[in-house]
Amino acid sequence: MSAKTDFLPIILGSDENAYGCVRLIEEKYPDVRPLILCTRLLVPTMHSRLFDYETYENFDREEVFVPVLQKVLESRAGCYGKLLVIPCSDYYSALVSKNIASFGGLISNPIPDASLLSKFETKDKFYALCEEFGVDYPETVVVTPDERAKAAGRLPFPFPIVVKPENSNAYEYLHLKFPEKKKVYFISSEDEYERVASALDRNQYSGKLVIQRFIPGGDDSMRVVNSYSDSSGSVAVSCSGHVLLEEYAPYTLGNYAAIITEKGPGICEVVKRFLDRIGYRGFSNIDMKYDAATGKCFLFEINPRLGRSSYFVRASGINIMSEMIEDVVYANRREQTLYSNKEAMWSNVPVSVLKKYAGSSVRDLIDRNSKDCIFTLLCKNDLSLKRLYRITRFYNSHRKNYKLYYFDKNSRQFTFS
Repeated sequence: MSAKTDFLPIILGSDENAYGCVRLIEEKYPDVRPLILCTRLLVPTMHSRLFDYETYENFDREEVFVPVLQKVLESRAGCYGKLLVIPCSDYYSALVSKNIASFGGLISNPIPDASLLSKFETKDKFYALCEEFGVDYPETVVVTPDERAKAAGRLPFPFPIVVKPENSNAYEYLHLKFPEKKKVYFISSEDEYERVASALDRNQYSGKLVIQRFIPGGDDSMRVVNSYSDSSGSVAVSCSGHVLLEEYAPYTLGNYAAIITEKGPGICEVVKRFLDRIGYRGFSNIDMKYDAATGKCFLFEINPRLGRSSYFVRASGINIMSEMIEDVVYANRREQTLYSNKEAMWSNVPVSVLKKYAGSSVRDLIDRNSKDCIFTLLCKNDLSLKRLYRITRFYNSHRKNYKLYYFDKNSRQFTFS
């Protein structure tokens, strides 16, 4: 067989993560044409020539998702040696894991086990897992809908605080629509908290709230690790990134806008020990924050997929997608974990925005790496005039977003609006 028929990557979703996966595959296996399944194409994947796609109304609903993916797998099984399913969101990951038995063994790549996924699909469950394995995490209080109205007066830590839905990527919260909605809420006072709780009540959000002590530090205190754990349950490749700037538009608040790759194992060793001990398999994305006062990194969450910003790993010279394909399709498994060995920059915003809003402590890093900065959506082999127009508008829209929404987390004074 040739690479063209050795395997078919089936990518679930159409955001920056999905396009980044497509690029990584095209780079190493140019004859392979991935298939994207989604509800509709989003801007990051519009007008691309690198993949085929099929859209299905309500594809993110379980009753639609399962039969559609079954049909797609069954219709392609006779044409390819391996079918690789790559979820690009938490809810797609959960749907695949939960319904894995429905797919008749046709998915070849490692997918996190549903019983393991249930231990960290929400932040409170993830922190219980951290407690069990001795991993640092922020001081946290989890409240039910009945408890949240009065929770602010009973916290064991002072304001400012950070408030999040138990899973901001879960179907229910993603589909709620109200003016005050944010992916995460930075709150300075009890009055502000009560306004958030009231807004969630009015809009009938039925999930738990995760309330955390705000760990001092700005965006540049954040760290992220993306890894691939092979079919045997051992981390094969892991790359850590030093966040330079986050996004500030309400619906993407907290997403990473720019990252510098870090050399050597570093915090990846902590992540590797954790993932290996819990028997994890597949892609993972772990967010954490460095606390200068204690010298510790506090883990926030584990996402059972590559992160939206995962293309930053490519800046280090590592193609994390090909690592999975070589393991699963060609049985080329690494004997030792591969770590990044270079400093390089990835960005999802124009460099001019990065230089204006990033903290002073990382300005030298930005200046040193801006010339060779990589962008997920700017692929020189995929820039038709239509696509170039769309992507240019997409990147430039960040200028307005930062002007409207940016605030300095180091000031510890946040505004809820």
